[in-house]
Amino acid sequence: MSFIFFILKKRGLLKEGFAADIVIFDPLTIRDNATYEDPLQEPSGINYVIVNGQLAAENGKYLGVTAGQVLRREPVYAENVSV
Repeated sequence: MSFIFFILKKRGLLKEGFAADIVIFDPLTIRDNATYEDPLQEPSGINYVIVNGQLAAENGKYLGVTAGQVLRREPVYAENVSV
C-alpha cells in the first residue's frame, strides 16, 4: 500500500500565523444524512466549520465564506507507512 504525503508550510498546527481549518462536532450526534436518492443532504452534529480562521458554517448552515484555497504541490510518495 502506498500513501501520498504533501509537505505544506504553516499548516497542521493550531498556532498563530498558521492556516487553521477546524471542524467542531458532537461525536454522539454526527451523522451523514445523504442517500443515493438524495445525495445533497447536509450532515447532522457539526456545530462549526472554520476555514483559514474564518467561520464558514455554524449549526449546519453554510455562511457563504470562501476562505479556502486550492493547495498545489508535488506529492511525496511513501511506502510501508502504517496509519
